[in-house]
Amino acid sequence: MKKYLFSFLLMIIFLTNSLTSLQAQQYNAAEQVLAQDGKIYVVVAVLGTILLGFLGYVVFLDKKITKIEEQIKKEGK
Repeated sequence: MKKYLFSFLLMIIFLTNSLTSLQAQQYNAAEQVLAQDGKIYVVVAVLGTILLGFLGYVVFLDKKITKIEEQIKKEGK
């Protein structure tokens, strides 16, 4: 569980870093169009939500697999 928490915090740091560097950079043509209307933040929010969903799913699966492994160990004794 600690490694997932560490991974989650690391991902948040990278996302925050990318957002701040995105504001500081010169935009190319495609980024200018997205940034003009504020749509770039919607894209970043959607990607962040998808990544958080994947992280939540992995943590859920890890807990479920750990529970099944413990049951198998108890049955083997």
